[in-house]
Amino acid sequence: MGPVPANKRRRAVPWAVLALWIAVIALAGPFAGKLGDVQRDNVVDYLPAGADSTQVAKIQQQLPGGESTELVLVYHRDGGLTAADRAAADWQVGEIASAHQLAGGKRPLTIPSKDGTTLMVPVSSTEPGDDEKARTAFVEDIRATVSGGDGLSVEVGGPSALQTDMGEVFDSIDGTLMIATVLVVAVLLILTYRSPFLWLVPLFVVGVAALTTRAVIYGLVQGFDLTITSQSAGIMTVLAFGAGTDYALLLVARYREELRRHPQSYDAMRAALRGCGPAVLASSGTVAAGLLCLLAADLNSARGLGPVGAVGVVGALAAMLTLLPAVLVLLGRRVFWPLIPAYGSEPKQRRSLFAAIGSSAGRRPVAVLASGAVLLGALALGAFNLPGTLKQEDSFTERPESVSAMRTLADAYPERSSRPISVVAPAGWVDEVLSAARATDGVASAERGRSAGGWTELSVFAKDAPETVGETATIKALRAGLDGSYVGGPSVQQLDLDDTNTRDRLIVIPLVLAAVLLILIALLRSLVAPLILVVAVVAVWGAAMGLGGLVFGPLFGFTGVDPGLPLLSFVFLVALGVDYGIFLMHRMREEALSGAEPGAAALTALRTTGGVIASAGIVLAATFSVLMNLPLVTMVEMGFVVAVGVLLDTFLVRTYLVTSASLLLGRAVWWPGALARRGARVAPVEGPRRREPVARV
Repeated sequence: MGPVPANKRRRAVPWAVLALWIAVIALAGPFAGKLGDVQRDNVVDYLPAGADSTQVAKIQQQLPGGESTELVLVYHRDGGLTAADRAAADWQVGEIASAHQLAGGKRPLTIPSKDGTTLMVPVSSTEPGDDEKARTAFVEDIRATVSGGDGLSVEVGGPSALQTDMGEVFDSIDGTLMIATVLVVAVLLILTYRSPFLWLVPLFVVGVAALTTRAVIYGLVQGFDLTITSQSAGIMTVLAFGAGTDYALLLVARYREELRRHPQSYDAMRAALRGCGPAVLASSGTVAAGLLCLLAADLNSARGLGPVGAVGVVGALAAMLTLLPAVLVLLGRRVFWPLIPAYGSEPKQRRSLFAAIGSSAGRRPVAVLASGAVLLGALALGAFNLPGTLKQEDSFTERPESVSAMRTLADAYPERSSRPISVVAPAGWVDEVLSAARATDGVASAERGRSAGGWTELSVFAKDAPETVGETATIKALRAGLDGSYVGGPSVQQLDLDDTNTRDRLIVIPLVLAAVLLILIALLRSLVAPLILVVAVVAVWGAAMGLGGLVFGPLFGFTGVDPGLPLLSFVFLVALGVDYGIFLMHRMREEALSGAEPGAAALTALRTTGGVIASAGIVLAATFSVLMNLPLVTMVEMGFVVAVGVLLDTFLVRTYLVTSASLLLGRAVWWPGALARRGARVAPVEGPRRREPVARV
């Protein structure tokens, strides 16, 4: 058989790719819908793997009944509780004791406050075990049993009530995030393309990518016991839509250029893929490599996010480099209607914003670079205004019942903590550990709990309120004085999270920088250009964190910052921010290879890629800003820092600073590659005042 004619190949390849993706969708669809069933939001899934508090949580799950459900009933009347209030509370507590299996089989103790306004009733039960749905049902049943009225408020708080309220928020993340992300991307694509049809193509393809990645993640969970939380699943959705849409914007823009040079859409697409394919591959590679560096983290939730996010980015890449080209080729030029790029035509020449930016950078590159660096440095100083560590009770943007109950307890019982510190001691040393715990400075009381598997659970109550300096001192004293025992509980978990995030930053951040730098060196065949891009994205991260410090407390009213925010925002901003540098520098390298002088190459690259980079940056920032609509402070902070950082990177760093640095360095920007040796250093372009600052591409 002879070779396949070119015309038949042009028709066959896109149809074959489309058929393959239809098969993938048919296989992936049923499994993608099951991802929500394997998401885990237990306490252990968000804790450091090697911390003592994590060991406590694991041992508690193995004790009789599994992990205990700890609640606190709070009866409160501002003017003081009446006899009727106390009688109602006594009756309701009796109903709970008779209807549920409580720890120790005893009726819970009722502890009145000194000012007579509040009753605190700690309720502990192993009835639900470690089953999340059973625990939620237990908490809801308790809330349905207790009631107030006529000035008497009754609230259910405690660690398990807080976990239930947080679980309800997590359950709503998937659907809310998906709908909001699709709407945001659709609106931005319509505004970008100004076509009634074209915007549907990348939106459809990125939707296919998101569905496929969900199925792949489900398979990884089943095959390798990968931990996926609602938080990581939500971020994966944002990454798949944001990165996928960015790649689509770059490819479609290049395809539109090539359609003016090639009569056949198939040939135009091949040229577009050859032109921007390496940049897109390197872009996705930096994001995936940066995310996979999170595997070195000790924090379970961060380590699980690494492969989940990487799969989302790679899935988006696969769809955008195969399915999107196939669909565009099959639809032909008419998909661009009413702005159809005709073969042999020239794009309408007009002075764009990015041509003007290039002119200003070319006239005064030193002033532009210096002023931009000063601005980023000044913004970074705002990081010193960041609030302290976010307390567990402040994790919601709207206060749920569990948090309100904790606030009431803190006011009514200033002399003691309402939240126990959990200690698990070897069964043979329980009496000694219990005596040592009671004798520890800052401890109000300590009680023996369940025993099994060689361990006994102790509940230790501090004199100071949860997550205060006094309670922290008590926790450290317990850890120092109780050799052979593990100290845990919600407050201890927060301390371990702080320590672990500090450790993870010291390990993961250098790994991310090294991975990104190596990929850039391989792509750009240079050391100087990659260093410029890496320094730029680190500066953007610092400025974005500084802006967070200026708005989180004063504007948003947040009382703390999630301990994982610096690390995760760094990974996202460095990995994603380098994308736009890759698009710009790769096009600059293309122009230099074609013989353009350094100044002309830099300005041409800015003019030709500036629009698509701006569109991509807006889309990515908008998708991450969707996180700000969720009722969790952690997600709001993450969405703000990444969105602001992407916008700074898009409209300040890539357009002004990287371009100015490239103009100043001339050929030296490609050192020690071959491009640096093609002649003497070229002086910066002096900002010509004609209509086009450089020759057309």
